[in-house]
Amino acid sequence: MMNFIITHYLAFKAAHIISVICWMAGLLYLPRIFVYHAGAVLGGEADSTFKVMEYKLYYYIMHPSMLASYLFGGAMFMAQEGMMAWVHAKLLCVVLLTGCHIAMGRYLRDFSVGQNKKSARYFRVFNEVPSVLMLIIVVLAVTKPF
Repeated sequence: MMNFIITHYLAFKAAHIISVICWMAGLLYLPRIFVYHAGAVLGGEADSTFKVMEYKLYYYIMHPSMLASYLFGGAMFMAQEGMMAWVHAKLLCVVLLTGCHIAMGRYLRDFSVGQNKKSARYFRVFNEVPSVLMLIIVVLAVTKPF
């Protein structure tokens, strides 16, 4: 199995990048939907539309993309001979991104049952967290500073 990963390393890398792009698209877009949903009238047409959009984005795009990112990233990780310090920092950021993903799932459930307690302003600020983590991850992966 390890020889297969090493032989096809660039294919795994491409698949990892594609899946991360899809996951990040959701991580950046879902909180923006939450911003507008927080201002919608409970039980109204917009509320119903946002619920469908949020569910499909989270479960049909974000969740599979996150799992694919783990799969392909994990395969590349196993193929490395030594673990550089920058990888530890990157993995910490990935854990934090996963925390954002899980939090968004909780917010989605709150909206789905009409129990959202967060403001549109909260979601605007929360929307910046995945952006900052993504910037750190890309810089670490490209520059390998330590």
